[in-house]
Amino acid sequence: MKIKPEDKFRHFKGSIIKVVCLAKNSETLEDMVVYTHDSEYWVRPLKMFLDKEDVSSKPDNITHQKYRFEKLKEEE
Repeated sequence: MKIKPEDKFRHFKGSIIKVVCLAKNSETLEDMVVYTHDSEYWVRPLKMFLDKEDVSSKPDNITHQKYRFEKLKEEE
């Protein structure tokens, strides 16, 4: 999946996040996703952001989605 600035995703705990940009970790050169949530900036490794771990059985999964982050359609 391609991720680009302004893309919106839903976290399995219900938050809607917006991608700011992709970045590199200065020490490891690992690709990172910079995103906003509740007026704060967050960063997460791209590999973790796109992880396909099934989170559907987690007790705090209020969205009942399969993955940690799921991309929203344009109209959502």
